[in-house]
Amino acid sequence: MGPEAGAPVRLLSPAGRPVRRRRPEGAVGLAGALRRSGYVVAVAETSNFTRAAEQCLVFQSALSHQIARLERELGAKLFDRTSRRVRLTPAGEAFLPAARQALDAAERARAEVAAAAGEIRGRLAIGAIPTVAAVDLPTALKHFHLRHRQVRISLRSGASEELIERVRQGTLDAAFLGLPVGVRPKGVRGLELARGDLVAVVAPGHPLADKERVDLHQLSDEPFVDFPPGTAARAQSDEAFAAAGVRREVAFEVTTVDFMARLIRQGLGIGMLPAAFVSELPDLPVLQLRDAPARMEHLIWSRFPPSPAAAAFLSALGISAAESSRSPGS
Repeated sequence: MGPEAGAPVRLLSPAGRPVRRRRPEGAVGLAGALRRSGYVVAVAETSNFTRAAEQCLVFQSALSHQIARLERELGAKLFDRTSRRVRLTPAGEAFLPAARQALDAAERARAEVAAAAGEIRGRLAIGAIPTVAAVDLPTALKHFHLRHRQVRISLRSGASEELIERVRQGTLDAAFLGLPVGVRPKGVRGLELARGDLVAVVAPGHPLADKERVDLHQLSDEPFVDFPPGTAARAQSDEAFAAAGVRREVAFEVTTVDFMARLIRQGLGIGMLPAAFVSELPDLPVLQLRDAPARMEHLIWSRFPPSPAAAAFLSALGISAAESSRSPGS
């Protein structure tokens, strides 16, 4: 009598033993495919096979062999290798985003399974502008780490525009921004945290250092230290001076507050920073401004449902699961 319909068919050897089916030559399982994707991402990020192997905790020869094998299966080189550098080929550039997505999806799946069992684990990637003041971010991250030891936390500092794009792309789970009042980040969910004015910061001994309050016209002849054009931080100041009909010279363009403060201390220019942040620079005199530029701090996160780690972080900041998952604009 034959097997029932739908029942699996077992192959038997002439001796009556089950025959193990061989995997086709060159085929790899899911774990192997993910491991190879991780190797490619590591080499792309380090531009070095040796450092990538150290990061992946494997011998360099094993990593190189697996990548070469993947290249043969794909029929395309992923990396151009020379004695001095390693860089992605066009095929590698095309492969890299999909590799990252596969790794993220696998990690997310493991985190979701752990969360179903009551354990929060996985990755939490946060972005922040250097002058975030509405939230004590180091303390918030410390408390989160103490509560969720299995979560790997990373922090990226950058301009608001860059952080918005990274949250849209999913490379950051959440980010803290500073934008001109009335400007809202697009393509993400978010919450307004606090509005604050900017103040002028000058060197000790500057002729205006003893002034308590000045207007923008009094600063028009001063060289400025500011952030690059096109950034939200720069726009806040530019728009205020334009509204007052005052032209100014930005002699020094920098990307970090630390470098800005160093230039100001040397008397090379004056800067404009959020009033809530300048307590971090206690040695620099602060001038209140009439018609001061203002900014709004925002917390943003992805339009898609947050990972268990991201949901736990947002919850720690007082954002409920329903709020973190609501549709943008709802």
